[in-house]
This record gives sequence, structure tokens and C-alpha cells, in this order.
Amino acid sequence: MKDYQKKLFGFVHFIIVGSACAQDIHFSQFYEAPLYRNPAFAGIVNGDIRVQAVFRSQWNSFVNAYKTGSLNAEYKMPVGKGEDFITSGFETFYDRAGSVDLSTTIFTPVLNYHKSLSNAKNMYLSAAFMGGIVARRFDRSRITTNNQFDGGGDGESLDKSQYSYWDGSAGISFNSALGNDPANNLLIGVAYNHFNKPKNSFYENANILLDPKWVLSADFKVGVTENSWLVFHSDYSKQGTYREIIGGALYGINVGSVLENPDYSIEGGFFLRWNDAIIPVIKIDYHPFSVAFSYDVNISQLKNTSYGRGGAELSLTYIGFLNRRNSSLNAVHCPRF
Repeated sequence: MKDYQKKLFGFVHFIIVGSACAQDIHFSQFYEAPLYRNPAFAGIVNGDIRVQAVFRSQWNSFVNAYKTGSLNAEYKMPVGKGEDFITSGFETFYDRAGSVDLSTTIFTPVLNYHKSLSNAKNMYLSAAFMGGIVARRFDRSRITTNNQFDGGGDGESLDKSQYSYWDGSAGISFNSALGNDPANNLLIGVAYNHFNKPKNSFYENANILLDPKWVLSADFKVGVTENSWLVFHSDYSKQGTYREIIGGALYGINVGSVLENPDYSIEGGFFLRWNDAIIPVIKIDYHPFSVAFSYDVNISQLKNTSYGRGGAELSLTYIGFLNRRNSSLNAVHCPRF
């Protein structure tokens, strides 16, 4: 029992003090949280508005699993007399972990400008900025250490159990139709997150900063038949000494008797987070909504402890057009993927 308590305390100590070297939370359905990947992905969608929610529950084989949720909303509209567009929106994010309820709450507005590069087809260069407030806290009353049994408090020289900071990200992206088939699209981008290197510690005088994170992304979509397609998504992330590579593909088909207006569509496929998890995904689109479910099958060194159980994710997306004169539905060219 004492050995178990030491391990548990070590884990609790890690998530509190280890916020010094903590990395950003990741999503397996990263493509369903586009602003978290790159603020310059805001508005690159076949619609005027997009609202997306993702919920993740990770390490359920342990007590007090990680719970993570995000919500992003975007509004796109034309600007100027050409075929340029501007997208405004926001992302909110909540994460709670461990028996001490270590939580992170984020609210970050975004602004993205899409510059048209071609009069013949959809081809856009986008530049964006996203910044806002981040709050972190934990419940100190849930900490139990050997020092407390001796009447000496919990033994941690923590001045506070919550703090907040301002955070900022910037990104650029390029998206284009490929060839003459509007079903074929390319999207690439690079993002630089936490460029202001905010302080990231519960210790008042600790000189601990959040490492900036680079994210390189590449997606493309290609039609296979008249009513089927393949979509590839991939990200490479670097934050401090941490690296992450994730990528995979979804195969989709339309279902219905009318090819131009199918009843619904189904997508399925697999993703791989390198040296960590294999991720099967199933997605159903019933316009204007879509819902997707994925599950991480752990293949890392933790698989013996987690029994292969990583994390389950559920996402819900709404994409729609507004009843307005300058809706992107009527546009000849528009940033989309």
C-alpha cells in the first residue's frame, strides 16, 4: 500500500510541478479542432459558419481519467471588391486531470484573412492571429502526503492553487483546388503557438515558461469515384524536446439515390500517432451536421499498464450557409476544403 501511495503521490506531484515541462493536450481527431492546429485554418470550409465540439476521455484504465473538451465557432464573409475573405471566431478549451482536479480553461478569439491568388480556381493564402486568456487551477485539499500525517501540511511550498496568463498563436496556410475536379483539394499550413512564452507554474517565483510549439500540417482530399473520396490528414508538432507525428486517412461514400443530393455520407479509416496509438475512426455526415467517434488503441510503453486502452473521442460539427446576399454559397471562388 505504501508503494502504491508513493506512486500515486509521484503522479500527483508530476501533474502539478510538472506543469513546468508540460506539453499541450492533443486530440486524436485533430482535424475536427482546426483552430487548435493552426489559427489560419479558420474559415477554410464549404460554408459561412462552422461550429465544432470535441470531447476526449483518456486513460480510463486509471482512476480519475483525463477529460478534455473543445468548442470552436467561425464566421466567414467576403471583404473588399475582389474574392478575398475574412474569418472571425473563437476557441474555448477545458481540460481536467487526476485526483487533484488539475484543470486548464482557455478562451482565444481568432482573426484570419484569406487572400485570393487565382482568378481561375480556388487558391488562397491565409494569415491569422489568435490570442486570449488561459486559467489553471487544482484542488489542494485533495493532496495527501506523508508530511500531512506528521502535522506538517502537505509539504509543498505552493503560494497559490490557481493562476492565469495571456497566450498567443499565429499561423499561415495555403489551400487550393487540384486540377479541374472541385472534389480535389490541398491544405497545408504552419503555426507558431505560445509565441509570447507565458509563465507556466504554480510557484510564484519560478522562472518556468511554456515552450512555443510549431505545428506543420498537410491535408488533401481526392475523389475516387463519383460518390466516394479519400481524405488525408497529418500533423507534425514540436514543443521543446517533445515531438509528435500523427496522420491517417478516411474513405467516404455518399448514400442515397440522388448523386447531387445524397441522404447522408459515411467515412471510416485509421490514424497513427507515432509510437503511441492506433486510432480507428467512424464518421457520419447528415447535412448540415456530422458526428465522429474514435478510440485510441495504445501501443506505447504504457500499454502493459493501460491494457491498450488509450482515449475515446466524440466530435460534433455543424457547417451551414447564411441567408444573405454575399453568402459564400454564391461565390465563384471561396477558401474551402
